[in-house]
Amino acid sequence: MFRCSDDERAGSSGGEREREGFTLIELLVVIAIIAILAGLLLPILIKAKVKTQGIQCMNGHRQLTLAWRMYTDDNHDVLLYASREADRSRMDVNQYAWVLGDLDFNPDNRSNWDVEEDITKSPLWPYCGKSAKIWRCPADRSSVVVNGETKPRVWSMSMNLWVGGFAGADGYCSDGDGVTVGGSLWRVYLKSSDMNDPGPARTFLLMDMREDSIDWGNFAPDMRGWPDQPEEIGFYDLPGSYHHRAGGLSFADGHAEIKRWQDDRTMPPLVKDGLVPDQFRSPNNRDVLWLQERSTRKIQ
Repeated sequence: MFRCSDDERAGSSGGEREREGFTLIELLVVIAIIAILAGLLLPILIKAKVKTQGIQCMNGHRQLTLAWRMYTDDNHDVLLYASREADRSRMDVNQYAWVLGDLDFNPDNRSNWDVEEDITKSPLWPYCGKSAKIWRCPADRSSVVVNGETKPRVWSMSMNLWVGGFAGADGYCSDGDGVTVGGSLWRVYLKSSDMNDPGPARTFLLMDMREDSIDWGNFAPDMRGWPDQPEEIGFYDLPGSYHHRAGGLSFADGHAEIKRWQDDRTMPPLVKDGLVPDQFRSPNNRDVLWLQERSTRKIQ
């Protein structure tokens, strides 16, 4: 019978002793290396996520703008309204608003969380591939709790008030007297052929709005003070800044872009699940001047 020698048994036993685990110091070194690598990679991953969301946001803007353009072409160059008029019962005119409903954080308000309430009834719905996701910036995380269930709000974009107006009129954003169809001082564009100044490529159509500023379907650029009284300028509404101090916009010619805001006053602290005071003077704010330049012009 074959037997191991004493030396062989000792060698075998010694080999088993050599197969021991990591020491505590070695484990701590490995953990430290992993933490360092994670710290280096995390900003890269966040940046990649922000970039991806920006691309998705721009795609949504372009698709909605194309739908708006197709609707206009099919309807004798007549533009949809940026908002309904104040009288909700006037469906003879309100039906031509690009979207109805008001957004807030009331769970009983289905406009907040049910695409069937307003979006599928929009005149743009048949033209946008019946896709509800393009109505919302993916970086907008606002939601409403309905019967214990958290539901995302269904749209984040609003239309330039001066493109279509309040059922064709300047409404509460007029510097003139009363409410005037087509505008009393600043032009409300009613047909795309009206948009010769500043022109389709320099007239913004849709904009991502802050979750605590969006309500009706319009974003109302306050034109007071433009172009030569910057001390008088300010906001009626506040733009979104979901893309690292920047927001998504589309223009009447069909292109979309991410605009980085320059002035901290454009981005006051967020009011979670509520509405921020968004009507205020903001003298010499470069963001307001940028928006005014791309909104409308005085009626000659």
